[in-house]
Amino acid sequence: MKSGRFLRPEWPHGERFAHHLIDDAATITDAELEALLGYEWRSRLTAAWLIGVDRRERFRERIGDLLLASEVCFSGSAYCFALARFGTHADAEILTAYLDHYLPRTDLRYDQPAALGALLRIDAHLGTQRAARFTQPDGLWDQWVNALAHLRDHPAYTPVEWRRSTDLQCEFANSWVHG
Repeated sequence: MKSGRFLRPEWPHGERFAHHLIDDAATITDAELEALLGYEWRSRLTAAWLIGVDRRERFRERIGDLLLASEVCFSGSAYCFALARFGTHADAEILTAYLDHYLPRTDLRYDQPAALGALLRIDAHLGTQRAARFTQPDGLWDQWVNALAHLRDHPAYTPVEWRRSTDLQCEFANSWVHG
């Protein structure tokens, strides 16, 4: 799930993978999810995707705590996916707190892009503008991207692209859960 290969229409196993993902998300117990959230990044990434696909909002606080702690690599993007799938004001507050804490840290490259993409999606859904203060010209987003030389002028590191990526993930889940 880290690579996002399953989101690509040309991937030959996409439909089978999606069916298994939906089935697993519906059948895994809360206790099993909690156990997965206590292990390493692969387990946490998997748990967060299952939580997001099944929209298990009762995990919001746990997901938020894990995102803000940023203890392990790679799983944060899945936490952001889950929060984007929930899509409430509470989720936007968690993402805003994360961006307030981590965007000023120009020495760190964690899950700032995924968090911004999720917040932009929630803003669009709720009709709010929480992300605007991060994305204004020369704002925290620009400062963070410009501080990381390998990201400067990289076309994938724009708010629009990260919103598009989050939309793609959520629409993938929506199409299989409701389809």
